[in-house]
Order: sequence, then structure tokens, then C-alpha cells
Amino acid sequence: MATISSSSKILIVGSGVFGISTALWLARSGYGDVTVLDMQDTANTAYDPSCGVDSASADLNKIIRFSYGSEIEYQRLATEASKMWDEWNREIEEASINELPERLRYGDRKLWWNAGMLRMSCESDLGDFEIATLENMEREGIREFQFIADDDIDISRARERGWAHKLDPCRRQERFGTHKAVLDSTAGFVYAHKSCAWAQHLAKRAGVEMILDPRRGKVIDITTTNNQPVVHTADGLQHTANIVVVAGGGWTPSLIPEVQGLLETTAGSVANVTIPKDRPDLWKRFAPEIQPVITWGSRQGKEVYSLPRDENGTFKIGWRKTKWTNFEDVREQRISVPRTAHVTDHKETRIPIDALNGIKEYISVNFPELVPLGITSTRLCWYTDSIDNSFVVDFVPGRPGVAVCSGGSGHGFKFLPILGREVVKILEGKGSQTVYGRMWRWRSSSDHTRNGLEEGEEGWRVLSRQTMASEADWSFKDQ
Repeated sequence: MATISSSSKILIVGSGVFGISTALWLARSGYGDVTVLDMQDTANTAYDPSCGVDSASADLNKIIRFSYGSEIEYQRLATEASKMWDEWNREIEEASINELPERLRYGDRKLWWNAGMLRMSCESDLGDFEIATLENMEREGIREFQFIADDDIDISRARERGWAHKLDPCRRQERFGTHKAVLDSTAGFVYAHKSCAWAQHLAKRAGVEMILDPRRGKVIDITTTNNQPVVHTADGLQHTANIVVVAGGGWTPSLIPEVQGLLETTAGSVANVTIPKDRPDLWKRFAPEIQPVITWGSRQGKEVYSLPRDENGTFKIGWRKTKWTNFEDVREQRISVPRTAHVTDHKETRIPIDALNGIKEYISVNFPELVPLGITSTRLCWYTDSIDNSFVVDFVPGRPGVAVCSGGSGHGFKFLPILGREVVKILEGKGSQTVYGRMWRWRSSSDHTRNGLEEGEEGWRVLSRQTMASEADWSFKDQ
């Protein structure tokens, strides 16, 4: 562990959620020499995926939820983060146009939408995770904000509070005769790219320097000289620092090979449907005022989610039953690395046919009115999974001054406003004194099953083994 002081030179690799939140909180905590490096120009693109940015953080929207089963620590941290999301909304609403980053000066200026989240079961009863979540929320005194869709008392309470119209937006009770679900009225979503752009704006305002460039900001290696980390960038320069925090999302394992067995780069599958503005019936129906975030799951492994349409009419559906891997040669090792639409040498915009079929089933069953529209686009969303889905924030053993801040496992975005606060404590050596420092420490597992990381390149999730869906598969020909 390195000694850190207010004058320490700190380099952060990656400007996504983990990196930019860490930079913001370091600057706010009095550290005056903080620089963020990124090979993508997330400043001028404002993290907008339509501008060619590839990362899990550069997305249209992300779910904000507080349902964590028995993981009460994450539930509490998410609840605390929600207060900061509210504060960010207020700051943006009250700011003059000139005080905002350019991308927040037009369209929806609100980041966080309390649209609710409907946790919908494919089966005739609620699963164990749902029951554990409700029990935890009862103990925390927030069960009153959860509404079981077929419970008369909860339905009445939802009606009184103005949430009844979101209990069954897919009309499952009417169409199938049963509807098992819980509506969380505290949850919703955020505009992801705008949220990161706002966090970057705050970090710059606090004094953080940014090097966001495909050569000057691209880190190709991290070595050690005189017991200090040295960052090598693609322009041939070397940057010596006191602390280097690697928060590279799906690129983290290729920069820090020591995380093998603890972190693995994986991808979820995403598809979009464009809701046309000249269909006012659909435009209204899929608006966040009417449509909640929805998750659709079963014990048999269905795991699909959707979010309300955005201001441009994009209705996003994600399939997370399987998280794909992509192994390539990295420093004489076979490591799973991203294969994206824009940044990587090998480009990929397709998703496996199994994922597309799962998304099409979700649409056909729950939103048949969208079938004639078909799928508009697909992409793979690359991030890192940890062995237990908990984050990894700690100094790398045997690498003086080098810390890793990764392992979002698909649920990290909601913590953007607050994550860096806990990271700073860990960098200051206080990790053993905090619940999150202990949860996110460097660790290993002897379990036979380690969240898929035990499969390696022999596993069936490897992308090269999949049949990839083509654009011809986007239509619902048999519907």
C-alpha cells in the first residue's frame, strides 16, 4: 500500500463511472494533483454512444434500483446514492444554461427519473430473491414503497399514491389470468451518458485534469521504477505517479493481468426498438410517466429488462441470462477483452442469436404492439464481472502504488454519485475500517463455481462459439 497525501500525484486510468467518481471525490477531499487518462474523448462526445464511444458507462440509460435481496450493504449504499441523484437533478434544474456542459443544455435536463421498477416473474409465484428483498425492506422500514401486483392491500396503497397504473403495464392479468410482480416505487433510471458528462463537469470544476485522447490518453502498460508506478501511453510518453488507479472497465484485466481469477471481462446483450413520434399512442405508452423499468425473470434462467423510451424514442431491452467472453492474446496470456462497435481492432455490433431470441420473446409476450416495428439496433455491453458480483477496489498485491477499481458486474452505475467517497477511504488506507473496504478487498475463492470465471476459454460462453444474429434476424417474421 502506498502512502497518500494531498500533494500526491494521482493518475486514474478510465473516465467511466468508477474512474470519474473516484476523481471527483479525490478532488473534493483535498487532493490537488489528480489526472484522468482515457483513450476515448468522453468530453467532446459527452459519453454519447451515438458519437462512437464504447464502454458500459457510455450508454443511453441505466437502472437505479434498491432491491438487493439479502445484500443489505448495497441496498443501503444505493439508497444513500439516491439522495445525491436528487441533488444533482436540483443543481441542473437551478443552473443557468451557460453553467451546464453542452449536452445538458438541450433535451431533458433531468438525469434521474423516479419511474419505478416492476420486478416481474414469469412464473406463478415470487422467487426467493424477491421474498428476501421484501423482508429486508420491511426491516429497513421502507416496505411501504413496494407494491405486490396482486395483493389487494398493496394495490389500494399504490392507487392512493398514484402508482397503480404501473402495476401491470403489460396487461398480463388480463391476457394470461395471472401476474406475479412487485413494483418498487423508489426505483427508476438515469440518462447514463448525460450523468457521466455531468460528473466529469463537476470533476473538472473541482480541479481534475483530463487527458482524453486515442494516443495521449491510451494506457498501454503500467510498470514500476524506484518503487513507484509508471504509466506508459500510446504516444510514447511515461508518466510517473504516486498512485495509479486502474478503472478501465472491460479493459482492466488486460492492463492488470493479476486480476485473472478475480475479474473477467464479459458482455451483456442489448437491443433497441425505435418508438416513432408519429405514433402518439406508443409514444405516450412507453414514456417514463407511464412505463416503469421492468425486469422479467424466472428460476429457469430468463433474465430480461427494459427501460422506458428516451427523449429520442429509443426503447432499450437487455438480456443478461448469459454474459459472453472474448479471449485474445494479451502479454502472452489468453485474456477476455472487449470487442466493440468502434474502439477495438475487431469490430462487433451483433449479439448472439440466443440473446436476440430471448429479447424477441420478451417483446412478443409482453409488448406485442411493438412486434411490427422490429429491432432497430443491437450491441454488446462490455464490463467486468467479479467472482462474487461485488466490486474490487484495492491495491494490487506486489504492485507498489497501483490500485484497481473495477468489477461493476453490471450493477455499478447507480453508485456514480457516491462510489468515489468509499474509494478514497480505501486509497487512504482505511479500507479495513469500512464495510465497503472489507467487501471490495482483493480476494480469492476456492469455490468450484466462481461466477463463470472458472470456465476460462473452454467455457461455452466464449463469443467465437456463438451464432451471431444478423440484421435479417431483427424482424419478427413468424409473429
